[in-house]
Amino acid sequence: MSQPVLNLIRSLLSSALAFLRTRRQLAIEILALRHQLGVLKRSVKRPRLFVFVVLAHDRRCIVSINVTRSPSAAWTANQLVQAFPWETAPRYLLRDRDGIYGRFFRRRVRNLSPEEVIIARRSPCQSPYVERVIGTLRRELLDCVIVLSERHLRQLLRTYVYDYYHDCRTHLSLGKDAPEPREVEPPEMGEVVELPLVGGLRHRYVRRAA
Repeated sequence: MSQPVLNLIRSLLSSALAFLRTRRQLAIEILALRHQLGVLKRSVKRPRLFVFVVLAHDRRCIVSINVTRSPSAAWTANQLVQAFPWETAPRYLLRDRDGIYGRFFRRRVRNLSPEEVIIARRSPCQSPYVERVIGTLRRELLDCVIVLSERHLRQLLRTYVYDYYHDCRTHLSLGKDAPEPREVEPPEMGEVVELPLVGGLRHRYVRRAA
């Protein structure tokens, strides 16, 4: 067998051994990562923070949003009472069957006079609007940042809602309008400019004269 052929065989064997060694190292790293993830799941309680959202169905406006580490019936009922002061409560209150909506909560809500509409068990599809809002908050905000504390999360959510979501984010169900109606800006108003919002995570586009 000629020397060039032997060299080629040695190169192929070396490449095969390197490939197998790389696969082995990768498998070991995956096992190590799985072990670390298991340890993390055992040592960290999930979820660490809870977000409570009150949504108005007609224009998809977020009436109230707040954060707590320890949700309770009293805290939840208080959020709802503060969201609708001075007899501004809606006719209907749509909610799920979470255990936090117990007797205390129902007693407080009864004073607001809305009619409670309770969805079926394990049926989030019966409350699609709020489920979409929760998904939007995750995709457009929470998946893009690292939350440092309860106060930090509350600030992030309120900045997103009041600086971007209400005035800028369009919805197909609203005819591509935002929850707070926006005026149509014709071309004669000027060139389109980009305004960064929520620390640059989101943007608003408006027309301004040069």
